[in-house]
Amino acid sequence: MLQLRILNGKQAGTQWVARRFPVRIGRAPDADLTLDDDGIWDAHLEIDLRPPDGFSLSVEPGALAFLNNQPVQHAVLRNGDLIELGAVKIAFGLSPTRPRSLRAREVLTWLALTLLCLGEIALIYWLPG
Repeated sequence: MLQLRILNGKQAGTQWVARRFPVRIGRAPDADLTLDDDGIWDAHLEIDLRPPDGFSLSVEPGALAFLNNQPVQHAVLRNGDLIELGAVKIAFGLSPTRPRSLRAREVLTWLALTLLCLGEIALIYWLPG
């Protein structure tokens, strides 16, 4: 659903996927995403899912964070946004989806077409000609 890619810092290259909301990011061990880089507070920011608006970012009072190089306290996140907190840059994005298999629908469609053709052949032989 939500994917955060850490672009620099001690955990650079890490991809983290959120499974539940709100997501708390900070230095504290009970944070959902724990970062121990310079400038990160114990509870630095929170990302929540608010249905009509989408994903919202809330920075703790007194903490400093940037969204696309602009200082922010509250904002709505969009796919591809860049979040900077302390010495860490995080790319916000939606996680890839897994397509559902259409095999059952395809099998049922071919089965229905086969039965339709067999029914037409049976009607041709049973009807007096």
